[in-house]
Amino acid sequence: MTAVHEDDIVLGALRISLVRKRVKNVHLTVHPPEGRVTLVAPENTRPEVARAYAISKLAWIRQQQATLKTQARETPRQFRERESHELWGRRHLMTVQETDAKPCVKLDHKRITLMVRPGHDQAKRAEVIHDWHKALLHGLVPQLIAKWEPKLGVRVEGYFLQRMKTRWGSCNHRAGNVRLNTELVKKPKDLVEYVVVHEMLHLLEPTHNDRFVALLDRHWPQWREARKELNALPLGS
Repeated sequence: MTAVHEDDIVLGALRISLVRKRVKNVHLTVHPPEGRVTLVAPENTRPEVARAYAISKLAWIRQQQATLKTQARETPRQFRERESHELWGRRHLMTVQETDAKPCVKLDHKRITLMVRPGHDQAKRAEVIHDWHKALLHGLVPQLIAKWEPKLGVRVEGYFLQRMKTRWGSCNHRAGNVRLNTELVKKPKDLVEYVVVHEMLHLLEPTHNDRFVALLDRHWPQWREARKELNALPLGS
């Protein structure tokens, strides 16, 4: 089992999570959407060495965080008539119908019809849409996993969908599970596939080290463009 030790490097208002692992090189990452910073370093790295490295990269960190701050964010959705909603990278208009039946959602070309009981508030409408989003992802993700398991030579024991504030996905390589952000339903399907492949590759290499980059280069050569496009799209509020 690889030992993992976590600590913090505090530079004024900036807090960097220092993670010591069995790796050869230092890896500094600014994570979308909020600009969280992690520094992965070899297990024997002294705190003062890690801190000095972080200081040397301050300008780069601030530039990356500034880019994320200027990134478009979705206006909070009200789930009302003629409101626009993103689905698989395309904009759809919403129609709301009140009916004394079980709430549901229907998709017709570029129109989303939300059917709710009279008096259902915004929170309930949001819950109905979120459940629909998860159902759509459940219809896509297993296909992507089945497509890539033989290509990567891995087996995904299970996947989970949930709202995630700071990342598009994660992987528990020991359990063989991947976790995906339900906000991905708003992104083009090729970008959803990129995230799935990215997390599945962590079953082969749990860290973002040189080996992981090489695996990405081999299996998804356009990953840099995909990552840039994904992070440039509007974020959920």
